[in-house]
Amino acid sequence: MSVNLSAFGGVGWQFFDNNGVPLAGGLIYTYEAGTTTPQATYTTSAGTVAHTNPIVLNSAGRVPGGEIWLLFASYKFVLQTSAAVLIATYDNVTSGGGLIVIANFTGDGTTVSFNLGNATNENTTNVYINGVYQQKNTYALSGSNLVFSEAPPDTSSIEVSFT
Repeated sequence: MSVNLSAFGGVGWQFFDNNGVPLAGGLIYTYEAGTTTPQATYTTSAGTVAHTNPIVLNSAGRVPGGEIWLLFASYKFVLQTSAAVLIATYDNVTSGGGLIVIANFTGDGTTVSFNLGNATNENTTNVYINGVYQQKNTYALSGSNLVFSEAPPDTSSIEVSFT
């Protein structure tokens, strides 16, 4: 799954209440922009483990694990105290915006096409199989799909970074 680092609470952010005290036990609700429809965020660049919704901040007012990763979508974030008192709402926070996106896949020896979830530019795409950089002539982009000229080996780790 393709996800990218959030501009809201991305890495290591610390949240505070209106008195400047770390927001221990604070709550971050994540919704589709302009709605109250919950929208998932993820704990790592792999995009495989969703945060709870709401995300409950630790005793230092930080996101557990330290990172918030987003789908290619617009979000609304609602920040509250542990007693559910509203501190702020941030709407239409977009993912992307030139940030580096990481997509991870596992080769099966037969699949040649992998969906990146967003149209990309081949010039800003880097592909690694088992940590080894792949030359641009070994793959192509077709819409939002990364298409290899030869299927990556079974159980190989494929990492794609793009903007």
